[in-house]
Amino acid sequence: MKRIDLNCDMGEVPEAITDGTQESLMPSLTSVSIACGGHAGDSQTMKATIEQALRWKLDIGAHPGYPDRANFGRLELQLPPQTIADSVFEQVRALVEIAAECGAYVTHVKPHGALYNLAATNRVIAQAIADGVARWSRNVALVGLAGSLMLDVFREAGFRVAAEAFADRRYEADGSLRSRKFEDALLRDPAEAAQQALRVAERGSVIARGGAELTTNARTICIHGDTPGAPAIAAVVAKTLQQAGVALTPLSQLPRDESRS
Repeated sequence: MKRIDLNCDMGEVPEAITDGTQESLMPSLTSVSIACGGHAGDSQTMKATIEQALRWKLDIGAHPGYPDRANFGRLELQLPPQTIADSVFEQVRALVEIAAECGAYVTHVKPHGALYNLAATNRVIAQAIADGVARWSRNVALVGLAGSLMLDVFREAGFRVAAEAFADRRYEADGSLRSRKFEDALLRDPAEAAQQALRVAERGSVIARGGAELTTNARTICIHGDTPGAPAIAAVVAKTLQQAGVALTPLSQLPRDESRS
């Protein structure tokens, strides 16, 4: 039986936490990555999101980004590696401390936005992320774009890794995610997102713009919590995978990935 984690980035929109939108995603998921004060999030949103995740027995991860709330961490900041490492450490530590207060623990770390996208091709940035997390612990999985350089850097730094693909994002032929500046960057149709997720789970690949088939061998599939209609997308993705015989399994319960990207 094929097994895969279904994750979502959360704790980024306070209104979604209080109006029930965020928690309505959780029945479809197996893990969450929680904004921890860089691009979004504060102690209250972290605590509320952790408590929701515990109710649904989901794996809890940290989601550090560039400390740029005005741009939601989606623009590159010209920061030296040590500053990136310091910021990642402080963000992860903040979530870890609140998780401990809630009786939970952090199973993974997934960079956000521009930090994630740049680390996919920039060894220095990927190493800075690994250095920041390592100041807390190496006994945690680092999530990164499937097929990218960042996974190799994370492995070399002594971490377990989880290659990630996206149900709700379109891919370029080089394996990168299509920039959000383009209208078609997001897959908003639940059925289309579900078919992309199913291909990831069953074939280990996605179809990029132009028709190229890209290998992912992903262990986790992401749905963005701030994608319009995210709860409906998550529900259709989860149902489609389960009907195809794919077992949705928290990241911490999947076997260690020893493959190379």
